[in-house]
Amino acid sequence: MKIRNRLTLISSLIFGVIFTISSLFVYVTYYRSSEQVIFNELERACLLTAFFYLEEDELPFEEHQIIRNRFEEKLANIEVRVYNERNQIRYGIQIPERNITPEILDKVRDEKKLHFKADGYYYSSIFYPDNQGDFVVFLKEENEFFVAQSNFLLGTILIVLFVGLLAIIFLSRALSNIAYKPISTMIEEVNLMESGSLHKPLQTPNTNDEIQEMVETFNNLLNRLSETFIIQKNFINYVSHEIKTPLAAISGSLEVFAQKDRSPEEYERVAKNALKNAHEINDIINTMMMVSGLKKEEVPAQDFRLDELLWEIIGKLQLQYPERQIIIKIKIAPEQADLLSVKANRIQLFMAIYNLIENAVKYSHPKEVEVTLFEDSGRPAIKIKDFGKGIPADEISNVTKPFYRCSNVQDIKGSGIGLSVADIIFKNNGVAFTIDSVLNEGTTIVLSFPKL
Repeated sequence: MKIRNRLTLISSLIFGVIFTISSLFVYVTYYRSSEQVIFNELERACLLTAFFYLEEDELPFEEHQIIRNRFEEKLANIEVRVYNERNQIRYGIQIPERNITPEILDKVRDEKKLHFKADGYYYSSIFYPDNQGDFVVFLKEENEFFVAQSNFLLGTILIVLFVGLLAIIFLSRALSNIAYKPISTMIEEVNLMESGSLHKPLQTPNTNDEIQEMVETFNNLLNRLSETFIIQKNFINYVSHEIKTPLAAISGSLEVFAQKDRSPEEYERVAKNALKNAHEINDIINTMMMVSGLKKEEVPAQDFRLDELLWEIIGKLQLQYPERQIIIKIKIAPEQADLLSVKANRIQLFMAIYNLIENAVKYSHPKEVEVTLFEDSGRPAIKIKDFGKGIPADEISNVTKPFYRCSNVQDIKGSGIGLSVADIIFKNNGVAFTIDSVLNEGTTIVLSFPKL
């Protein structure tokens, strides 16, 4: 059963039961209270009857005449029977009443009064001691008006109950449609969703309830899935970007080498260079797979010198961007030579720092880029400073997000993944990574390495 139908059924049952019980309670309360009023009136009429029949010899004529008038007016449609001590009818209707038995009369004498209902009639009695003897006054009334009123009320309640139940069903259906509408909208949006539109969040209802929380949670899941799909989609592009240089070196060497016969020494040199570049491609692919989470293999840290790493990165960049100017500065004194060495994953740090310096080169052309190796509170640090476009202040917090590109560099080719990969690598290797930028003045990145 659908949630909408289940909600309609449950709400209709709940309100229907409550409405039925309330209607039944109203009717029963009215019926019992009305019967109690009838019995109370009959009890007062019993006392009036006793005064009329038994006190005539003790009251003045005028007072008794008043009682007679009230008696004839009030008991016009009521059967009266007054029983003596021998259970004989002394006054009133002389025809015996089958519901008034000797046992009933004895019970009235014991309890002093009695009310009951039988065969659709109301009976009320009192025990009345008098100077003429002890009597039991019994009154019997059909009370057609009360019966008609009760039946009318019952019919009215049944009609209202039927109409009310129908109204409850329709209102429950309407309310369930209103409550279910955000879910229906969500289902429609999800059905229209494709892998290329996962970045578009579902419309969030402003209901401040569990449905809004569910949609927001689903949007967060979509965001993570979107990032995952984008990473998978662009993974090959980024890897190809990274391995383009070693592949170009291999193909260039082989093309030149194939132009004429070579000596065994030249064969060996070209083979070693090709093997070196092939290992570099393999290392890049493994590193990217580990960074992206596709590979969980732990690569042990190793000791290496930062200055050598920087010179290797600068040499590779100068081959790729021969017209760009990169200035490298070493501000560590000879007696601080131990600060030149760090222990980390060299392949990963090479890739991360290469990306940072390459970004500085691309986004500051034709201005120079400064790379400084220095000491920071007893730890080795690298500062990469350019004088290019800079990063808008409100976008600095987003630059490490996957595939995010600043609004002022859209004209420069890039994938938007370099800084996100670098940030992951630095966190994995315990390197502090800070960015400070001024729009149209340049950007400064500082890397602080852990002590060896």
